[in-house]
Amino acid sequence: MTRKPVVATIPNGGYLQGTVKGSLPSPGGKEPPGQETVMLKKKITLLRGISFIIGTIIGSGIFISPKGVLQNTGSVGLSLIVWTACGVLSLFGAMSYAELGTSIKKSGGHYTYILEIYGPLPAFVRVWVELLIIRPAGTAVISLAFGHYFLEPFFIHCEIPKLAIQLITAVGLTAVMVLNSTSVSWSARIQIFLTFCKLIAILIIVVPGVMQLIKGQTQHFKDAFSGSDASIMGLPLAFYYGMYAYAGWFYLNFVTEEVENPERNIPLAIGISMAIVTIGYVLMNVAYFTTISAEELLLSNAVAVTFAERLLGNFSLAVPICVALTCFGSMNGGVFAASRLFYVASREGHLPEILSMIHVRKHTPLPAVFVLYPLTMVMLFSGDLYSLLNFLSFARWFFIGLAVAGLIYLRYKRPDMHRPFKVPLFIPALFSFTCFFMVALSLYSDPFSTGIGFILTLTGVPAYYLFVIWDKKPKWFRRLSAISARFPQNRLENNNCGCQGSCTHQRLSLHLQSTSGPGQTVHHLPPSSTSGRRSCQNSRRFLVNGCGS
Repeated sequence: MTRKPVVATIPNGGYLQGTVKGSLPSPGGKEPPGQETVMLKKKITLLRGISFIIGTIIGSGIFISPKGVLQNTGSVGLSLIVWTACGVLSLFGAMSYAELGTSIKKSGGHYTYILEIYGPLPAFVRVWVELLIIRPAGTAVISLAFGHYFLEPFFIHCEIPKLAIQLITAVGLTAVMVLNSTSVSWSARIQIFLTFCKLIAILIIVVPGVMQLIKGQTQHFKDAFSGSDASIMGLPLAFYYGMYAYAGWFYLNFVTEEVENPERNIPLAIGISMAIVTIGYVLMNVAYFTTISAEELLLSNAVAVTFAERLLGNFSLAVPICVALTCFGSMNGGVFAASRLFYVASREGHLPEILSMIHVRKHTPLPAVFVLYPLTMVMLFSGDLYSLLNFLSFARWFFIGLAVAGLIYLRYKRPDMHRPFKVPLFIPALFSFTCFFMVALSLYSDPFSTGIGFILTLTGVPAYYLFVIWDKKPKWFRRLSAISARFPQNRLENNNCGCQGSCTHQRLSLHLQSTSGPGQTVHHLPPSSTSGRRSCQNSRRFLVNGCGS
């Protein structure tokens, strides 16, 4: 890692686009002959943005275990209120992020907003816990759910072997990684398809539920608030479960630089997506209670499967398949978004520079995609992932609340900033207060898990001073850092150059974007050489220099 000065990019609500040497782009946007511009392309349309958000939000939780909310509220009526309130609060947070995303047109989501508003230290701490624990553990959990429900139709009358689940999970995770490193367009197309599959799965639950209501099956809604024993300790946990089910509304802000017309498409995509998800979630919970009592729901390990077995007969086998596709879509969207977060953090000098490279032909941040792969694979075959998520859940909502509170700060600190989309101030105020309130109450209701999460998060502070601030590192440390950056780079180059070492600049695999700008500032590739071996060597030497070594 190298230390890079943090430059404010939004003093007047915009940012300067130029080349790495500080010169402005050539008139007309045309590059000199022999030079090729490499950047992440704007391929996310409004439809892709909507499918990206919906496909990432709707995971396995709403189909498998919505009992967390019911368990901590104690009644059917209060659980439905919490589900609705979590949807409205998530909409408030999403609208706040829509303003931030249209004002600060940089990818990276939470990390970018915290960096611009509060400075590099809290931003580094955020990406530190995201890279080491939150994202690998979260990806492993949703991947294991994919493996389990993919195999369930084949093991109807017996228990699924744990090793089989892990192997299928590893195959699915590898497929997601390859897909996201190969093509942004194909990743988006598959996400659209999976989003429609998720909506069909919701209809499979909602339509029979509505038919049950028409038939008068409302016995489980009588005395809906009776038996409610919600307490000051239970309600924040209920909101945690609900907000976790809605988590994913912020992922479009991770890829702002790749969104077509972000000033229009980001607010529209967020608003449409949250309306669909909130209505779908509430109707699904209502549908469950038309057939399953509160006591039965608490005993069920897979609520949607139990519901389908009672109403759909043999067609209930479609539910595990739908859940598996749902999990695959969440995996795909999560990896797509997280890779852009690590890409931007590397561009700012907070992660190894190899992560800020993009593939010349495919225009994907290939190293930033695959950095999650080994960590997630280790967690797949390791211990209790859910404990890790519980430890770090407070950190996620603390930093999201911090980013939304920064919107209020920017309103007063930079009143002249260009804001194509503005929300009333009570929206970010209420949302950030809710986030901090949940974090504070979690300290009271579950001090052990929250305390461990707090300690794990604080490890990012010494890591920041060690890896980013400390300039006088030992030679062995700098040599090790250089090797760790060059080895994957050279391996990818060698794969493209072939065993005889012949390659041209068109076949170069990776290309560095080492700038604090929004992805528009680029290096240029040198003209191709007539000598294959010399061209390959020159390309490698150019990449090493580009990495700042």
